[in-house]
Amino acid sequence: MSEKKRDLEKTRQLLIGGASLLMTRCTDPDEVTSRAIARESGVNPAMINYCFGSREGLLFEVFKKLLADAQQADADLAKALLCDLPPKQRVKELHFRMMKLMIANHSYAKAITRFILLNRNVSFGMETLPCITEHFSGRKSESECRFIAFELTSLHELAVLRYADLKQDFGIDLTDDTQLRHYVETSVDRFLD
Repeated sequence: MSEKKRDLEKTRQLLIGGASLLMTRCTDPDEVTSRAIARESGVNPAMINYCFGSREGLLFEVFKKLLADAQQADADLAKALLCDLPPKQRVKELHFRMMKLMIANHSYAKAITRFILLNRNVSFGMETLPCITEHFSGRKSESECRFIAFELTSLHELAVLRYADLKQDFGIDLTDDTQLRHYVETSVDRFLD
């Protein structure tokens, strides 16, 4: 690896570390500005756009790292796709655990959900695609199954983003495990008929 690439990777890691630290300490993700991230990281603010395309792109990388760390720390999350449950139940279990993780880390989720919904590669978040494909076992095409996985993931990301509104306007408290599980089961049932 060339020295320039090593320096760039070092800068990327400094930015990810600084943004992650700020996200864990903030009460409002809007506090985690590009300038604050650069200051915390000891890096020029322009490097955020150079390395990640935008502040939101950086926060998305931080969130992906959080998900990877959570999967390592929570063996049940990693096992959700590999267990012996029927495919529809595996989808429910994975979405329940992912939503719970996102709500528990709401400052991250709030900071990046709009970015995720509008800018991410639509193939990201397709962890449940094999389960959905198995569930339909040929009754739906691969393309239809991919779209169902995308729709279900997007719906749940939006619900996490607006979880306080769901509680206020509809009485659905997604911070309560029983209500969260009921919400996930109901929405998965709608998509996986």
